[in-house]
Amino acid sequence: MIDQIRPTELADWFARNPNARPVVLDVREPWELQTASVAPQGFTLATIPMNEIPARVSELDPGQRIACLCHHGARSQRVAAFLAQNGFGEVANIAGGIDAWSAQHDPSVPRY
Repeated sequence: MIDQIRPTELADWFARNPNARPVVLDVREPWELQTASVAPQGFTLATIPMNEIPARVSELDPGQRIACLCHHGARSQRVAAFLAQNGFGEVANIAGGIDAWSAQHDPSVPRY
């Protein structure tokens, strides 16, 4: 079961394991990143489009605590499930994606 966390719960989710490096994995396309992006605050931001994850999974560390992010949460859910099936023990989906991030956590992030 993949954890579903809201943007406002992200810091608490990362804090559950202070020994694991916190990473937000944004799986949106480059044009989406140019439209709206999150600022890393207490976490590392990694950006790999969803369709590139299988080929680039080696860029991620299974020991990291990874919260996946997309536009509304569907793509990131699939990536989180893929990571969990491939040995990543601490993954979550940011429910509602960057749209929820803007609405619930940081209104300076543009909505699209």
